[in-house]
Amino acid sequence: MRAVLGIGNPGNTYSHTRHNIGFMLLDYLAGKLNLHFKAAKKDYYYVLGELNDSPFVFVKPTTYVNLSGTAALDIVNNYKIDIEDLLVICDDINLDTAQLRLKASGGDGGHNGVNSIIYHLQSDRFPRLRFGIGRNFPQGKMADYVLSPFNKEEFQLLDNSFGFASELIVEFIKGGLKASLDYYSKSIKNLKPGGNETPPAL
Repeated sequence: MRAVLGIGNPGNTYSHTRHNIGFMLLDYLAGKLNLHFKAAKKDYYYVLGELNDSPFVFVKPTTYVNLSGTAALDIVNNYKIDIEDLLVICDDINLDTAQLRLKASGGDGGHNGVNSIIYHLQSDRFPRLRFGIGRNFPQGKMADYVLSPFNKEEFQLLDNSFGFASELIVEFIKGGLKASLDYYSKSIKNLKPGGNETPPAL
């Protein structure tokens, strides 16, 4: 089994904010797959599914971002998931809005949610899909920025990236990180020169 955990803050107040891109992407993909989240006994919502005989679980913690690791640890233990089979989706201010970066492991990049997951799992060997939200904020205003909603123009950028990110997640479910990376590489090669379908940066 593989798990995909989106990082975000609970409650309607934060539902369309930049920090909640992980929740937004999982909601988008769950909708495409006709799946519906339900409350767990622990601090998260989840939904189980299967693609091509590959079982998976989507997870949205009900704690705030900086405590995301508690849900990650419970999922890994409860479903006996290898850490390499836990894909974490998070926002990234170091990428332009709607750009993607898929990584096999690494540090927290200054993200409190990823830091919490590393702390609770005692490992940074889980893959993560970083979703760019840009850094259009004055010095000292990062917290206000990540907790503010996307504007109309940004939502238009997100639309194409959600589709592509969903395909990457499907490939991860079916074949793990290598399948996702291979899919990305093939997508780049198939782009038409001069077209406007450039995929997000890897």
